[in-house]
Order: sequence, then structure tokens, then C-alpha cells
Amino acid sequence: MRQLEIFVSVAEHGTMTAAADTLLISQSAVAGAINALEHAFGAQLTIRRKAHGVALTAAGRYVLDRAKGLLHAATDLELHAADAGAELRGSLTLGCYGTLAPTVLAALIDNYSKRHPYVDLDFFVGPQSDVQEGLKSGTLDLAIAYDLSLPNGVRGQRLFDTTPAIVLAADHPLASHPTLGLEDVADEPMILLDVNPSRENTMMMFSSAGLDPNIRFRTLDYEVTRSLVGRGMGYAILVQQPASDQSYEGRPLAVRPISPAVRSVPVSLIWPAAIRQSQSVEAMITLARQLYTPTVNAGSEHGDI
Repeated sequence: MRQLEIFVSVAEHGTMTAAADTLLISQSAVAGAINALEHAFGAQLTIRRKAHGVALTAAGRYVLDRAKGLLHAATDLELHAADAGAELRGSLTLGCYGTLAPTVLAALIDNYSKRHPYVDLDFFVGPQSDVQEGLKSGTLDLAIAYDLSLPNGVRGQRLFDTTPAIVLAADHPLASHPTLGLEDVADEPMILLDVNPSRENTMMMFSSAGLDPNIRFRTLDYEVTRSLVGRGMGYAILVQQPASDQSYEGRPLAVRPISPAVRSVPVSLIWPAAIRQSQSVEAMITLARQLYTPTVNAGSEHGDI
């Protein structure tokens, strides 16, 4: 296990020198551990290039994913052995795509903390690309994200589906319509939430309908988008809708379903497929199912996304 820990550190830091500094051991000890692993596995795991650090071979990348899983499992066993698992312990870092966080994240954190007070729980909110990178690098244990354009090697539990809607200022002439088609707003100025997967999904909707939106402003922030809409500067297509139909400034908004209906967007809890999950992570997955999928049968859990 110590050799695997050293190997993972070398892979993450890119050099034996950095790994040695992090682990507080000599460079010769690092090199010896890597040599021993390669001998035990009968395969070259690394390519060592003078002045250019260490690169992993295909075998090395395969071993890296599984080594992380074994180290996670070993840490989990150590944490729970003393009390035979009576109290859940350890740490968990949950990631969440920015626009989902206000409506999903707080409930999970609140309920989880009450159920498992001895788990060191933390969270990260950011763009979906950063969330995916966090899962890949191991800085995040699992994450809440839209089930769109996800990378290979990810497993997930679908939590719920949400449907895009057209958001207008309440006094906009089109707000009097109970539903709106994309063709009704195509010529209107649009406030585009210009972050993926929101941008990708919005543009794909218009492309599928043979339309081009008239984009007036692009924003990177959900509430800025709603504030501009609230001032009558354009409409937006948003997936998540707060409980209050008001902008951050308190201006009234009108949320109208799109007709004909566009495809819904699934929201999933995702985690790396190659890493065996700790008890603290499994407890979060169980909680998410209970909070958000009470009417979905067991077949809703899916494999690689």
C-alpha cells in the first residue's frame, strides 16, 4: 500500500522530486518504490525523462485509477475499524454545478450533516468543467451535475429531470401567453447564460428547431441573467427556477413553458467509476436518492454515463 501511495503521488505531482518532498522521504526511496511496483506487476508504469518529469504508460494509467480506489478503501477501513462502523467518519467533498447549487446543494449538506456529524464535509461550487476536473483529479469525491456531455469513466444516480423554460419580464408583451414557442422569441433580444452545459443545451434547442437566437448579451452568472431579464433587456432560457418569480433586484419575472415541449435535462449525482466509494460517499448517494428520487424505481441507477 505504501508503494501504491508513492506511485499515486508521483503521478499527481509529475516528478519524483515533488513526490518525495510531499511524502517527506528521499528521492531514492520514491524511485525504489516505483521500481518495486513495476517488478511486481511485470509492466512498465512510468516513463522517466530527465528534466521533463515522469509520464505514465498505458499500464500506469490503468494502475493509477485502481490504486486510488484501494487507497480510499484502506483509509475507510482504518477510520471505521475501531467502532466497527457504528459511527460514520472520514471526509467528503461534494462538487456542484453553479446554477444547481442554490436549489439542490443546501438540502443535501444540511441533511447529511445532521445524519453524520462526524464526517468532515466540504463542498465546491463552480462550472461543470471544473467539477469534472475535480472528480478526475480526486479533489472531489462526487458531484451534482447536469447529465449532459459528461466524460467517460463516470457513474451516476439520476436524481430528477428539469425542463427549460422561457423567462421574461412580467410586463413583457409575450408574458400574457400561457406558453411560448421558440419561434415566438427568436427575434427578441436574448440574454444568454454563456456557460456550459447551459449554453450548449440552449443553442441545440434553437438549432433543432431551425432557428437562430438574437443574442444581445452573454453572461456567466445566473442571477445577473435574471436581473437583466427583470429590467426588460431581453428574455432568457433557464433550466433551474427559484421558488420566487423575482429577480435579485425584486423585479417580477414571468416563467413560461416552451411549446412544443423541449427535452428535459436530467440532474445526476456522479462519481468516478474506477474508485471504490467510501462509506461516507455511499451515505451521500443514499441520502440523495431518498431526497430526490422517492418515486423512481431501483432501475434508475445507471452505469457509465
